Amino acid sequence: MDFSARKQILETRRQQLAGLLSRTGQTPRARRMGSHRQPRSERGAGCAIEVLPYASHEELRRIEAALARLRDGSYGYCRICGDDMGDDWLDQRPASAFCKTCSQ
Repeated sequence: MDFSARKQILETRRQQLAGLLSRTGQTPRARRMGSHRQPRSERGAGCAIEVLPYASHEELRRIEAALARLRDGSYGYCRICGDDMGDDWLDQRPASAFCKTCSQ
C-alpha cells in the first residue's frame, strides 16, 4: 500500500499544530506548570481557553503515533482487531489507530 499522500497530510497537520502551540506558548510542560501557579480563585477562568491547546496536544500525539506506524509498517491496520482499516476510513481519519468497528 502506498500511503505517501496520507503521510504528507499528517506531516502538514503536525507542522500546523506545532506552529499553533508554539505561538501560544503551550508546551505540555508549560500548560501543566502554569495551571498550578495561578491563584486558586483564577484556575477555573482559563479552562475554556485551555481546551484548544489540550485538543491540539492530543491531536499532535495521535499524528505522531500514526507517523510511527507508517515507519514501522503497521499503519492502516487496526490496533485492536488487526483488520485493514480501509481507504475510506483512513481518508476521513488519517491519524486513526482503530477501524470503524473498534472505534465505536
